Amino acid sequence: MNGIDVPALPNSTQLPVVAPPAIAVEDLTVSYRHHPAVHHVSCRFEPGSLTAVIGPNGAGKSSLLDALTGRVQPSTGCVRTGGLPRNRLAYMPQQSGIDRTFPLGVLDVVMLGAWPRIGWFTGATTAQRAQALLALASVGLAGFEQRLISELSVGQFQRVLFARVLMQDAPVILLDEPFNAIDTRTTADLMRLVQHWHDEGRTVIAVLHDLAQVREHFPLTLLLARECVAHGPTEEVLVPRHLMRAQQMAEQWDENADWCAAPVLVSRAPS
Repeated sequence: MNGIDVPALPNSTQLPVVAPPAIAVEDLTVSYRHHPAVHHVSCRFEPGSLTAVIGPNGAGKSSLLDALTGRVQPSTGCVRTGGLPRNRLAYMPQQSGIDRTFPLGVLDVVMLGAWPRIGWFTGATTAQRAQALLALASVGLAGFEQRLISELSVGQFQRVLFARVLMQDAPVILLDEPFNAIDTRTTADLMRLVQHWHDEGRTVIAVLHDLAQVREHFPLTLLLARECVAHGPTEEVLVPRHLMRAQQMAEQWDENADWCAAPVLVSRAPS
């Protein structure tokens, strides 16, 4: 299997390329069963920025992405996408949330990325199928289109999910644990694709755990512990006092606490 090589995808069937707007999160609280997973968070993702979202387990990282995509409704606050429709935000979930026993083919999964253009009642065109095949080739999976996703390794399936994001051709890309449990070569290949999106001027927001990877590849970082601990340049966020504060906050979480106490914000991103 070859590494990542990202040629321009055919544009005849794609929506016009839209410059990404700023994404503004304002006093956002997301709750489940009356307990906040994200608590009064305010931050701003600038157009074309590359941001890692990090924090302890249960810090609300995935819930933040869910709110950005509109998959969950806030209990308080809002997300402003600058007029960009939510279906123009590409979202890649964690593999653990996907049922790979369902008999879907690789090409079918990639074609889901074209859904905003195809809709429920229109079949894919020949050009769109060619675009999907090129997306697969771009992630090193040429010739895999007829396989079932249940036949793939974890790394191969992650490449399929990245190919689906390529098909979406979105100005804003949200990735939830994109490098979790995959081999070093696949991680390096897919990281080059993330860098390619950043170089194109797309906004990329990725939930990650590997701090060394964050330091090497992501210029901006949002550190969550249900609340915003710090947000800004990575070298200013990933410092001992912020990391220790996030851990201390995680250790003090009380799942039986009252609905909503006043937030404590150590620092916030500059406007």
